[in-house]
Amino acid sequence: MDHQERMARFAEADLYVVITGAFCGGRPTVEVLDACLDAGVKLIQFREKDTGGLDLYEQALTFRERTSAAGALLIIDDRLDMALAVEADGVHLGREDLPVAVARRVAPDLIIGASSHNLDEALAAQEAGASYINIGPIFPTQTKSVPTGDVGPGMIERISPRLTVPFTCMGGIKAGNIHEVVARGARHAAVVTAVTAAEDVAAAARELRDALRGENG
Repeated sequence: MDHQERMARFAEADLYVVITGAFCGGRPTVEVLDACLDAGVKLIQFREKDTGGLDLYEQALTFRERTSAAGALLIIDDRLDMALAVEADGVHLGREDLPVAVARRVAPDLIIGASSHNLDEALAAQEAGASYINIGPIFPTQTKSVPTGDVGPGMIERISPRLTVPFTCMGGIKAGNIHEVVARGARHAAVVTAVTAAEDVAAAARELRDALRGENG
């Protein structure tokens, strides 16, 4: 697929589940992945910051095989080389990772996501060629530490009107507060433990998907 085709599929997705072994409640990441795919999740990020080499490649390849079979997009966190190696659909880059402009030059057909904590960062990433901008952390979260702390749901309203690319939002989003981001125009909410640590992963994913599509309550 080229970039345009991938972004068309991105637009059709809703819930964005980020899977990290440390936050899977002691279960294998593949088990959690399969439950997400069974629930219809079409946007998956594979994030393993403390794993490298052959082990990381093999895990990422398994994620690629399963997401491909389910018709889901696979984004690799941080590692453009790994995204290319397993033929993933994209890479998500933080402020300390490879510059977005470099990644875009190297991988023109990949989805390139970029993290932002304020308007200036979001606009800079967009200008550099990001395919989508992540806004966050929206609420307090234990899965990732950033100097800004949580930016609050109001940041969505400050950033999103200035964007010409899609946006995701992330950070402490759960069933009890997802309505706050939906009310501000979010259509792609990224979550970790709200799904991956849930007792019933598939049920948790379905509940959040319904909320994003306005199908519950």
